[in-house]
Amino acid sequence: MKYPIGIQNFGEVRRDGYVYVDKTALAYKMISEGKYYFLSRPRRFGKSLLLSTFEAFFGGEKELFEGLAVCDLEKEWTVHPILHLDLNSREYKDESSLSAELNRHLEKWEKRYGDEYKDRANEERFLHVIENAFEQTGKRVVILVDEYDKPLLQTIGNKALQDAYRSMLKAFYGVLKTCDRYIRFAFLTGVTKFGKVSVFSDLNNLIDISVLPQYAAICGITEQELHEQLDEGVSQLAEANGETKDECYTHLKTNYDGYHFYPNSEGIFNPFSMLNTLAYRVYNDYWFETGTPTFLVHQLQKTNYRLDEMTEEKLSADTLNSIDIMDENPLPLLYQSGYLTIKDYDTRFKTYRLGFPNREVREGFVKYLVPYYAPKNENNSLFSIEMFVEEVERGDAEGFMRRMEAFFANGDYALMGDKELYFHNAVYVFFSLLGLYVEVERHTTNGRMDILVQTKDYIYIFELKIDQSADAAMKQIEEKGYAKPFAADPRKLFKIGLNFSTEKRCIDDWRVE
Repeated sequence: MKYPIGIQNFGEVRRDGYVYVDKTALAYKMISEGKYYFLSRPRRFGKSLLLSTFEAFFGGEKELFEGLAVCDLEKEWTVHPILHLDLNSREYKDESSLSAELNRHLEKWEKRYGDEYKDRANEERFLHVIENAFEQTGKRVVILVDEYDKPLLQTIGNKALQDAYRSMLKAFYGVLKTCDRYIRFAFLTGVTKFGKVSVFSDLNNLIDISVLPQYAAICGITEQELHEQLDEGVSQLAEANGETKDECYTHLKTNYDGYHFYPNSEGIFNPFSMLNTLAYRVYNDYWFETGTPTFLVHQLQKTNYRLDEMTEEKLSADTLNSIDIMDENPLPLLYQSGYLTIKDYDTRFKTYRLGFPNREVREGFVKYLVPYYAPKNENNSLFSIEMFVEEVERGDAEGFMRRMEAFFANGDYALMGDKELYFHNAVYVFFSLLGLYVEVERHTTNGRMDILVQTKDYIYIFELKIDQSADAAMKQIEEKGYAKPFAADPRKLFKIGLNFSTEKRCIDDWRVE
């Protein structure tokens, strides 16, 4: 089987015999039931291939669809003029960058449909290109926009430039409503959803399929599609890794499944990681390694966000579906970028709870956080998560506490004014790393943390205090009866109390019982 790694052109995928997971039935549903659509999905999730599929359909390339679902649905295969705007290929450093990219596409279209308005503003040129395309062909125009938000994402932290980009894009996209009578179909995609008020304010008839259950699987791979269309590749992967096929399916699900774009919808596998894994027959963090979420960490630090609340905070639909509040709450940005997904929905209060979709994202994100949140000091050379895990697994509580003490010793907290918050986040990263290898649960109450760590032979109950004492931590373990649920458990149980001093900027007191 040939897998289309990095190939986003539908024609190339079909002509050259690459694997194609058939999404044409859903695509045809969009074509036949509506006109203006918007879709946000994480990067490398198949948006560009989907746009290319629409381009081939409206280009009348029927031969490319032989054997696919749409071939039994479409009868006319009318050829339409197509304007495909791709904003993904440029780095947007200043106001002229976006204007130059729009101009590049406009010049290409004007060569085909006339350039008598080439000296006008970009939005006016766009309007006349649409009009001319319709008048010259007698067919309504199809408009496809890929990564509409790339300029906006690249200017996070630069409000003036982002405002300029928003204004420019608002005027440009507003042309679609003005030219409604000339347009057959318009589809805009991106990673994130900037508020319609600021970017798509004139497109009040734009259908956002990002959050509609019937389109949850428009990009990505469902479990059914994996079994029905990629089973041969799973068999080869299992054989290469010495697994049964059932074990392989479980391994794939743990690593790459778990995206939910609507409450209680079926899980979606990350297509980029899945196809790479099947192609090379090696389990790896393919999606996470293709991009570094620097701007995400920037927003987490800028908003002084407590990392342990990422999977506890509840969000309304309005909050979840717009990243315009990212300077107050970074979670919508994390969700729309694919690092968090919907885990639970409260029908009574209509609120969402988020979490990591799968092991690839959880492990990659936690490891990426380490240099941003771990204390920076020379003692960190003594810390190794591998050695820490080994000490936890053999019951060496004194050993791993000394290692943990060294990890936090005299850290450089200059980047974080709130030392208590910094400690909370460093502890979150520390125990999240540990949780990749052993079972870790975290509970927070009134700013205090208790942490439960379990292995096959040992149970550890941690109580963490700030500017108090290890004795106070141990007293709480006893008074709250944290150990009682394990009274009949044959495993050896350790109670560990520790205190972090904001003045000394380290763990200054700890006890093990």
